[in-house]
Amino acid sequence: MRADPEALYRANRDGLFRYFCRAVGDADRARDLTQDVFVRVSRSIIPAEPEAALKGWLFQIARNLALDHHRSSKRRPAPAPLTDTAVRPASQDTSAEVNQALASLADLDRDVFLMREVVGLGYDEIATACGLTPDAVRSRIHRARLQLRDLLSSQIAKRQELPMRRSGNADPVATPSGKLFLTNGASEASAGSAGRSPARTNK
Repeated sequence: MRADPEALYRANRDGLFRYFCRAVGDADRARDLTQDVFVRVSRSIIPAEPEAALKGWLFQIARNLALDHHRSSKRRPAPAPLTDTAVRPASQDTSAEVNQALASLADLDRDVFLMREVVGLGYDEIATACGLTPDAVRSRIHRARLQLRDLLSSQIAKRQELPMRRSGNADPVATPSGKLFLTNGASEASAGSAGRSPARTNK
């Protein structure tokens, strides 16, 4: 039995939106691309596959749309922070540094990392989306983590050397561990990420 496009939309719109926010760097464009995924779905024969395979198929469509966006804009993405812009968190500087570091990764490494760390896909789902084996996905995620750690370690170390804030507290995000602060953007996604219903086509 063919999967229900409406059910696919409800189950995956927020994850797709979070991926696009980081991949293309613009929330409005991310909403449009999320809708474009389901326009393509509505015009396609949905594979009769288990849920995990369908999720990988959806993100394969999403990744192709993101790559098309990059080619048409002729620039590398500058991923956007997924925090509420009305709130200025203490980790704002670290978030900007993470965004710059993500943009410096190779496209495929960045995508497997985002699908794992931001969206929470499994290795098999990422493998389907990116045309890799699960072992290759693990290898690329590991490499991306190492590259991000190297790129961020010097900035974090520099900030640790800055004078303490007037409050007397050191920057709480400048931790020796160099932990990456990647928000999942769930509040933004639920507030209006892809709030419209998937586009329908006339048969």
